[in-house]
Amino acid sequence: MAFNYPSVRNAFGLCGPCLVFLAFVFSSCGNTRQFTYLQGKFDTARLSQINVTDPVIQKGDLLSVIVYSDNPQATALYNQSVIIAPSSGSSSSTGNGGVAAGFSGASPTTAGYLVDEQGNIQFQGLGVLHVEGLTRGGLRAILDSSLKEYLKNPYYTIRFLNYKFTMLGEVARQGVYSIPGDHINLLEAIGMAGDLTFYGRRDNILVIRVNEGKREYARLDLTKPEIMASPYFYLQQNDVVYVEQTRKKIAANDQVTFRNITVATSLVSMFALLYTIFKK
Repeated sequence: MAFNYPSVRNAFGLCGPCLVFLAFVFSSCGNTRQFTYLQGKFDTARLSQINVTDPVIQKGDLLSVIVYSDNPQATALYNQSVIIAPSSGSSSSTGNGGVAAGFSGASPTTAGYLVDEQGNIQFQGLGVLHVEGLTRGGLRAILDSSLKEYLKNPYYTIRFLNYKFTMLGEVARQGVYSIPGDHINLLEAIGMAGDLTFYGRRDNILVIRVNEGKREYARLDLTKPEIMASPYFYLQQNDVVYVEQTRKKIAANDQVTFRNITVATSLVSMFALLYTIFKK
């Protein structure tokens, strides 16, 4: 087969711009700094002195309270029946098709005391206790004052059984997440949600918190180490974290259809031109 070299050169001259365009479309250039957390220098002296606040008991909390003393028989009167949590990690579906991962490991717990709308619990052997607004230390003090005349050397294990937070916006897996403990920071919460998406704003994270019946709002910049000194860095029970989308996503959504059509048109034109040239 004889090649018409001038025609071939002309073909590649016409296809060259198409190839350059395709390479440009499929390549993405971005500033990696906008995706990097905790940039810059750490003030170690200040950040190492941050104290994690003890969570405050709220209405709707489910509390596990186990009483111990030198006399197990007497202590049994003040304890709920003990149950064993599942040994495998639990999971729950999220609102965006994702999964809110649980934690594995069997551990004894109780059915729990639900804090009612009046902020009270019906405690085994003691009756009604008002616990809303207390920390675990405050609840221990109330139990001590109530049980010291009945038990010798009482002490307690107090846990939150439904400690949860909500992740919304530009994260990989939106949803309500529960943890077995009572401390989690913002970076750990984002990790549980599968990190921020490409279009999530790292410099303007919104944390919504209910404190003493009032909503509080805080904006945090994940690119700065100073966020670890914020009282909102460690999440509290029922916090909501919202990740705002960047302007690039809005523009990208509008351009997706146009880009796909342009790419398809360029490919069809290039192969049609090559077919025509080499068929001669």
